[in-house]
Amino acid sequence: MDFGAQVKHLRTSQALTQEELAQKLNVSRQTISSWENNRNLPDLEMVVTIAKTFDLSLDKLILGDDDMEQKLIKDGSDVRKSRNYKVAAVLFLIGALCFVAKTLAPETIDADGILHEPFFLIPIGYLFVFIGIGYGIITFIRSIIRKQKKN
Repeated sequence: MDFGAQVKHLRTSQALTQEELAQKLNVSRQTISSWENNRNLPDLEMVVTIAKTFDLSLDKLILGDDDMEQKLIKDGSDVRKSRNYKVAAVLFLIGALCFVAKTLAPETIDADGILHEPFFLIPIGYLFVFIGIGYGIITFIRSIIRKQKKN
């Protein structure tokens, strides 16, 4: 049974209208209608909420509908890829901030003629910048490889 038919069957077996189910799930009636007519599929968080609402296990709700299985797999992959890009951006930003901190930090010469400066920020900055760029490139290449494997 496809997901839309499953939701409709569950709703009607509980004698709920689309409006009543929508209120329980905090969505619009049109959203329920689009699920039941297979025009749209809910995200994973909503699938869990639906399963809890009808006291079902997730496998009973999801399995049997290939479209829903593929959507949830794709959603999980997209979240993982997005998280990896965010990590890469944060690493790059930390590196850039090291360079800015080095530039803004005061340099002093003490009475013995020794220069005091936060030189260590330069290699740390390069380290973070290169790791961030590398992590972003690896994430991009992995996404391309996964797309090619699917085709």
